[in-house]
Amino acid sequence: MTRFAEGGHEVVLMQPRRFEEVSEAVMAVRERKTVLLNLSAMEPSEAQRAADFVAGGVFAIDGHQEQLDDLIFLFAPSGVGIERDPF
Repeated sequence: MTRFAEGGHEVVLMQPRRFEEVSEAVMAVRERKTVLLNLSAMEPSEAQRAADFVAGGVFAIDGHQEQLDDLIFLFAPSGVGIERDPF
């Protein structure tokens, strides 16, 4: 797990290898951190299960998500906007 903080907001980069590790992503968003979750180190079926789990947990706490690639997701707490370049 790698952390970057700028201007008081923290971004956490996570690349879990097992499903049991992904709950940390939900906890980080709950702590008002933005999470960049890379699931490429997991088996495809586990990666899908992990993405669904984190998306559900983040949705439950009014957070936001954006899929950046097949196995890379951005999760942010409420109040943090995610804006995608229209190009």
